[in-house]
Amino acid sequence: MEKDYKQEPSSCIKVVLFGPESTGKTTLSKQLAAHYNTVWVEEFARDYLQKKWDIERKICEPKDLLPIAKGQMKLENTYAKKANNVLICDTDLLETKVYSEAYYSGTCDPILEKYALQNTYDLYFLTYIDTPWEKDDLRDKPKERVAMFEAFENALKKYNKQYVLLKGDWAIRLETAIEHIDTLIAKR
Repeated sequence: MEKDYKQEPSSCIKVVLFGPESTGKTTLSKQLAAHYNTVWVEEFARDYLQKKWDIERKICEPKDLLPIAKGQMKLENTYAKKANNVLICDTDLLETKVYSEAYYSGTCDPILEKYALQNTYDLYFLTYIDTPWEKDDLRDKPKERVAMFEAFENALKKYNKQYVLLKGDWAIRLETAIEHIDTLIAKR
């Protein structure tokens, strides 16, 4: 059912770590959640696709995208009820849409696209590619980091999403993110 892809109402500030693989989204999500004494929404696709790889030795296929989107929104909606004023999201459906278009010839399931554009967040943090590449079973585009970064930034611009570019070392990224989240909190 389509309701499985929709955000439930929430009064917390929602921020998304957004960008290509191996750019520090998970590391920063954990740091921000600790700083704000809140919860963070992990990337559902990581566990889902790692299990698929471990069992079938297969990578992501188009048929996996809706189950991934459904799982991501279930996590987000669950954690939004537990958040302490701020919810840190390691990803969102717009990120899944960008990956779908990058990997599957510009295509995206209409349901995924609908909710990727309909669900809302207070701020996106676009993570730059100046972090070291870390290989694992799922990451596969070390030579396409610039193109993937551009795809993510272009999506934010195309859909008029408010975002802040995070680059530099971990301390600078964290400091920049905290500064912007604190500004959002102060406006509430």
